[in-house]
Amino acid sequence: MTAQDHADLVTSQFGPRAAAYVVSAVHASGADLEQLAAFAALGPANARALDLGCGGGHAAFHVAPHVGQMVAYDMSVDMLNAVSRTAADKGLDNIVTRQGVAETLPFPDRSFDLVVSRFSAHHWNDLSAGLAEARRVLKDDGRAVFIDVVAPPSPLCDTHLQTIELLRDMSHVRNYSAATWLAALEEAGFVTDVKTARRLRLEFTSWVTRMRTPDLYVGAIRGLQANMPREVTDYLELEPDGSFKIDTLTIEARAGS
Repeated sequence: MTAQDHADLVTSQFGPRAAAYVVSAVHASGADLEQLAAFAALGPANARALDLGCGGGHAAFHVAPHVGQMVAYDMSVDMLNAVSRTAADKGLDNIVTRQGVAETLPFPDRSFDLVVSRFSAHHWNDLSAGLAEARRVLKDDGRAVFIDVVAPPSPLCDTHLQTIELLRDMSHVRNYSAATWLAALEEAGFVTDVKTARRLRLEFTSWVTRMRTPDLYVGAIRGLQANMPREVTDYLELEPDGSFKIDTLTIEARAGS
């Protein structure tokens, strides 16, 4: 077996699954997207926005009606092609796509009024580098929103969650704690304002089917779930069919001085 670097692994994982992520109900809707759209609507109508790690494009689709140009950026060309097709179907002609990694953005300094990222950072090879790049391309009066799964506060629960995440998707890096997120944003030069915590239910069958998780690993996840300590099953609100809940965090931020 030939090892891949992480960027190639992410691309090989998500490229063939692009269509599934565009239509994924858990990605296409949610109060976090409504909050994101409302946040974008507060800015100028001619704003230039960046969706960093756009995946199926749902953040971009919600922001685009409120800005002049929406740049959907992702490592996967297949994902970007799916986003372009869906944007055309939705009549969102101000969405353009660019390909690349979060840690090295192909944009000039201070070229965006708004940077958003949703459910992407846990795949980045280097969170600090990705956030530093987000700050670099954001104007000095710019704003940002970061949305992601956050790690449980308990090391026991954290270990179990990271394990099932990795078994389900080999490109998973880490769900970071809320404290780690806030510290990393401050270090990158952001000032954080509103922080909104939510719980998100993941229906097990669609969760593994969307990623085409091999049966061997699906069995390993179910085996791990069957033997989790009560503290973990309580935190995950684990259901008999393997469905469970996780914590997410939406962070509204702005460029710091």
